Amino acid sequence: MSRIRVLLADDHTLVRAGIRALTEDLEGVEVVAEADNGRDAVALAKSERPDLVIMDISMKELNGIDAAAQMLADNPDTRVLILSMHTTEDFVRRALRAGARGYLVKDSAPLELRMAVEAVMRNEVYLSSRVSRAVISGMVEGRPAQTSEVDALTPRQREILQLIAEGNSTKEIAFLLGVSVKTVETHRAALMERIGIRDVAGLVVFAVRNKLINIERPEE
Repeated sequence: MSRIRVLLADDHTLVRAGIRALTEDLEGVEVVAEADNGRDAVALAKSERPDLVIMDISMKELNGIDAAAQMLADNPDTRVLILSMHTTEDFVRRALRAGARGYLVKDSAPLELRMAVEAVMRNEVYLSSRVSRAVISGMVEGRPAQTSEVDALTPRQREILQLIAEGNSTKEIAFLLGVSVKTVETHRAALMERIGIRDVAGLVVFAVRNKLINIERPEE
C-alpha cells in the first residue's frame, strides 16, 4: 500500500513540529512539506501534490479556508483536514464549503488525529465532536446556517482584505498576487463598497472582527 503523503501548514513553528511528530507516528504516513503561511501552502500543494493537507485557518497572507479552495481547484484529489482553534459553526461551514473533508480542533486528543486522517482518506467527512454538536444541533433545531460578513466578498476580495489588514502596501499586494497595482486598487474599491467601509483602519477592524487576522499572534 502506498504511503500517505502529507503537507502541513501552520504559522507557529512549535505547533507545526508537534503536529508533524504526531502525524509521522501514524502508520503509512509521511510528511513531505511544511508551510508557515497560506500562500506558500498553496504553492507547495501544487508542486508536491500531497494526498492530504493538514492546515490551520488563521495564517498570514492567505487564510486556510481560501487556501483550501485554491488547492482543490488545482487538484481535486487532494484531501484537506482543517486543524484549528476556531469552534464556531460559521468556520466549520465555510471550511466544508471550501472543500475540506475534515475539521479538527487543536485541543483534540492525539487519537482523534488518527481517526480524522483515516476517515478523510476514506473520503468521509470527519468533524470533531465539539464542532459537530454545534452543526448538528443547528440543523435539528432548524436554525438558518450561520454566515459571516466575509461571505459577501469574493475570494480575491478576501485575499486582498487580509493583505491590507496585515499592513501590506498596494504595490506589495500586487507583487504577491502577480497582478497590476490598478487591479488591486479596483478590488479594494469593490470590497470597500460591498462592506460599506471607506478607510484602511476600518478594513483592519473588519478583518479582525471576522478573524481573517489575529492581532494577538506572537511574532516568531
